[in-house]
Parts: sequence; structure tokens; C-alpha cells
Amino acid sequence: MKSMTGYAKVQVALGEKKLNIEIKTLNSKQLDLIVKLPALIRSRELEIRAMLNRLERGKVELVVAEEAGTNAPVLNEDLLAGRIRALQQLMSKMNLDIDESPMLGSLLNMTDIWSTGADDQLSDEEWERFSAGLKQAIDLTDRFRADEGAVLEKDFHKHVDLIEEKLREIPQYESERIDTAKDRIMRYMEDAAVKDVDRNRFEQELIYYLEKLDITEEKVRLQKHIDYFRQTMSDEQTCGKKLGFVAQEMGREINTTGSKANHVEIQKLVVAMKDELEKIKEQLGNVL
Repeated sequence: MKSMTGYAKVQVALGEKKLNIEIKTLNSKQLDLIVKLPALIRSRELEIRAMLNRLERGKVELVVAEEAGTNAPVLNEDLLAGRIRALQQLMSKMNLDIDESPMLGSLLNMTDIWSTGADDQLSDEEWERFSAGLKQAIDLTDRFRADEGAVLEKDFHKHVDLIEEKLREIPQYESERIDTAKDRIMRYMEDAAVKDVDRNRFEQELIYYLEKLDITEEKVRLQKHIDYFRQTMSDEQTCGKKLGFVAQEMGREINTTGSKANHVEIQKLVVAMKDELEKIKEQLGNVL
């Protein structure tokens, strides 16, 4: 089992250039990729996204940044001058005064007027080295997710064990619960001064009423769901959605048991099981 939370950082040296690769992942219903790349590898974005698909699910943010000082940026003065002239002509046509300082500041913030002074594209050899570094970052992220998943699995086992423990405490109250129900019905009959009761019909109605209170099936199904929850955690790495469905079924059986309980101590056990199940559900959103 893996978590959707992950992190990795890798540095790749490409001659004088150094690229820092950073991956952060959080929980999300599907794979949500956010990719931020420097200009020299922007043309490879589709290939990079295809590599990130290996992370399967979650909000995945990849930031690739060129380390400061590896290549001093060079201003494209001709491009800057051309844009200044174009803005001056436009303002003149509109008979507007122009404050050149803010305009210059805005133009200098445009990334395309700056160049590293080196080739703006990676060579095939450099791309191979970068993609190897990206693969390493993805591997580290995946390992981080596996470690986080192991922590979650341990926590889930603790809560599931407590649910099972409460489930096993229920039978001790069941015979008392049935006897109480029988006594209550008999008191109702006596209080109402009912006479000439057909004993066969009375027994049939009593059996029907007690069958309505029977929770044997709910207990059996809940135990099977608990076993399947454990099995899924141990057998599958990508199991978040499946565990969510199993948890829903566990909740359904616990709720039905509570509605049929008709006994204070069983109700307390049901409340305790619900509490443990809610703790599981809170963390299921982080499971891959």
C-alpha cells in the first residue's frame, strides 16, 4: 500500500548548467500534473509528463529550476528596444503620456528577453542525462510514498483490530437482549390484560419479532469486510479507492447492527466501532 504524499529532490549537472528537479505529491481523486520548466527543456514537456504518469494518482507538482549562477542571463537589447519603440508609438497615437520607468520594469520582467547566452535547447546527450535524473526523482518519490503507505497501513491495522475486538464483544449481550425483548412483550400483554391468547400464534409473532432483531448476518458480513480490508492492504499497492468501498460496506453493517441492537451495551460497542471507522476514512483520502 502506498500513500499519495511524496517528495524528492535531485540535481543534474549538464556541463556548466545545473538543474534542480523537485517533485511534490499530495492527495487528489485523479492524476493532476503541474509542471514548471525552464525555457531550455520546455519543448520536452510532453515527454516529461509521460514519465510522470508512472505516479498514477494524486496532485503531482514538478519544478525544474536552473541553479542561479550556472549561466548568467544576457539581455536581448534589440528585442527590448523594439518593444519600447512599439509602446512609445502606441501611446503617441493615443495621445497619452508615458512614464518610462514602470514600463521598463514591466518589460524587463518578460522572460523571453533574457537568454542564458548558451544553447537554449538540450542536446540529445544532455536530455538523456536529464531524463535519468528525472527517473531517479520519480523513483525516490515512489519510495517515499511506499514508506508513508507503510505508516498508514500500520495505523489502519490498529483501527481495524479495534473494530474486530468490539465486534467480538457483542455476543455476550445477545442472549440477555433476546430475553429482555421476550419479557417486555409479556409485560405488554399482562398490562393490557389480554386473555385467551392463541399460544401458537403468539409464538409465531414472537419469533418474527425476534428475527427482526437478529444481527447474526450483520456480524458475519462485517467480519468478512474486515478480513477483505486487511487482505487488500497487504496484496495491492494501489488500493485507495477499493479500501474506500470496503469501508463504506463496513459502515453499513455497523449502522444496521446499531439500529437493531436494542441494548445499551451493544449500542456503546457500535459507537466505538463507528469512531474507529471514521478514523480510517479520514486517512483513506491519502491512500494511492
